[in-house]
Amino acid sequence: MQTLLWILIFLVTFFIMEFNAWFTHKYIMHGFLWNVHRDHHHKDHDSWFERNDLFFIFYAVVSMFCWYLWGEHNIWFCLPIGIGIMAYGAAYFIVHDIFIHQRFKFLRNIDNKYARGVRRAHKIHHKHLGKDKGENFGMLIVPFKYFK
Repeated sequence: MQTLLWILIFLVTFFIMEFNAWFTHKYIMHGFLWNVHRDHHHKDHDSWFERNDLFFIFYAVVSMFCWYLWGEHNIWFCLPIGIGIMAYGAAYFIVHDIFIHQRFKFLRNIDNKYARGVRRAHKIHHKHLGKDKGENFGMLIVPFKYFK
């Protein structure tokens, strides 16, 4: 029974992170922390790293803290939460940073309905370089209107 509960907590955490990514992007990244996120829309430096990468580091620290609570304080449900956050971060990194923005030079030749929809939706979001007017959606769950 505990294994099923563990899996359920992991899956719920993973899908809550999709909502959290949407919410954080819309209200925090395009809100009061726009100065940190801005270089993701308009690169203003020569570094491979972006100030925007700090958001990824923040969630990695939250995940590691959950692992710590599990390991040092034996709070069992913190492990599936920490792994769920980490798994979402890995999925987001693969889809957003590798597949869409091609920060690493692989996964370039994927061409299917989902891939085209994700790229199209993200391109529409990035056509606005400013803080406002960027259409917003989750990274893994994209509205069907983009799938053609």
